[in-house]
Amino acid sequence: MPRVWEVPVHDSTRVRDARVAAEHAATRAGLDEQCTASAALVATELATNLLKHAGGGLVLIDVVSPPVLTAGREDARVVQIATVDHGPGIADVPAALSDGFTTTGSLGAGLGTCARLADDFDLHSVPGRGTVALARIGGAPRLCASGDPVAAVRAGGVNVPFGGGDYSGDAWAWVRAGDRVTLMLADGLGHGPEAARASSAAVEALRGAARLVPSEALKQLDAALSGTRGAAVALAQVDVRAGLLRFAGVGNIGARLCAEGTWRPLVSQPGIVGTHRPTTVRDEEREWAEDRVLILHSDGLPSRWTPSPVSCAPSVDPAVTAAVTVRDASSPARPVRDDTAVAVLSSTPPDRR
Repeated sequence: MPRVWEVPVHDSTRVRDARVAAEHAATRAGLDEQCTASAALVATELATNLLKHAGGGLVLIDVVSPPVLTAGREDARVVQIATVDHGPGIADVPAALSDGFTTTGSLGAGLGTCARLADDFDLHSVPGRGTVALARIGGAPRLCASGDPVAAVRAGGVNVPFGGGDYSGDAWAWVRAGDRVTLMLADGLGHGPEAARASSAAVEALRGAARLVPSEALKQLDAALSGTRGAAVALAQVDVRAGLLRFAGVGNIGARLCAEGTWRPLVSQPGIVGTHRPTTVRDEEREWAEDRVLILHSDGLPSRWTPSPVSCAPSVDPAVTAAVTVRDASSPARPVRDDTAVAVLSSTPPDRR
């Protein structure tokens, strides 16, 4: 089962915990010594920044697929390090990323170092609301091959285990088959290892169902999850050449699509994949264009959360959008109430293709 590392950082002793977690994640991802050292340093710098500038926050470390699925490298894995805080925010993000910038009298090299060491690095901050920093470290290439249509779509997500558990019962993954990409979010019933086994079974089964439309893939996942607790599952598939989004879900996975600046829900059917799947599941179809952003979330997120303006911006890294969604739906006084995963599908900016 995939491990998720959640490290609350409210004193200096937890900085070391973040570094050790990054090293463990790098081992699981099969990274070499240099990448492992980079992951450890990035985790250390980001955790230290939480203490210095935000009064503390949360470090989330996971092993994930790269944000763009390159043909022939669909099985690549990278270490993702995200920090989330409800601190004062950063008024000038570009300045904060430059070496020498500091508000605390330090050397001011932390964020600039992270940006250089990571294969991907992004920072989103709103004064008065907090900051999200995101780094990915791994051997995956930054860009897809020229002319690959799938490079126009990217995905990312974050996963927060309930109560600081070692395993989350939620899981997200995405796969590629030709010119189609399929994003899945699964929420295993309950918490802990048994819930994680159910969602992990869905991830494994998805790899064998990449060529199927979502409604047919759910049938295959239903068989794979038989004997587990079962899971709520939602699948969103983009046919890049056709400019078409197909969606199907069973259970209480939330789904929202932003089109032309307006959010609209996509509706799943009642049931549980693996135990009580509906007899008939139909694909909902929508147009997919460069301004579209799709958010899938488990029920750890309040059903009535209000998307922030950044959520409808395809130029923002999808994992950053996911982390901002988690941050804005929670607070230090009101942490997430369940395993909470958010996965985002969006267009890739032209300069990242």
